[in-house]
Amino acid sequence: MSDIQTIVDRFEIEALRGEFTDAGMMHDYDRFASLFAEDGVLRIPDVNIEFVGREEISAGVERLQRLWEYFVQTVHPGTIQLEGDTAVGRAYIAEFGRMRDGSSHLNYAIYHDRYQRTSDGWKFTERVYEVRYLDPTPLAGSAPQAAPGSVRES
Repeated sequence: MSDIQTIVDRFEIEALRGEFTDAGMMHDYDRFASLFAEDGVLRIPDVNIEFVGREEISAGVERLQRLWEYFVQTVHPGTIQLEGDTAVGRAYIAEFGRMRDGSSHLNYAIYHDRYQRTSDGWKFTERVYEVRYLDPTPLAGSAPQAAPGSVRES
């Protein structure tokens, strides 16, 4: 593999990780699921969640998102180890939000990832969420209300 191809692969995997966060934040569940291989898996072991396959991932993430009043996730670069058409990596996550039941969460976490190059580009074959820090202190802020016709309303 050329040095240029290595750079391209790393860039594409970073873009995949960014798309994951964006699709979740924008509630675009079909796009979210399309980031996984057909038989890809999303796991959140701390709460005993496992979604297998795009259809289950889309429906499951939509169900989870409905639990939140508001939710913000940011992804930070981690590691990527390429091995031909597969790779493994980690991405570091900071997120916070308030659930509809009134509980709040401030989390720092790691996604442990496996990737596969496909004819449609790099996809997740497995993404496992590991919480490293959890602060359930009630958040003082709130999500601003969207004005009619604003970008947030769409």
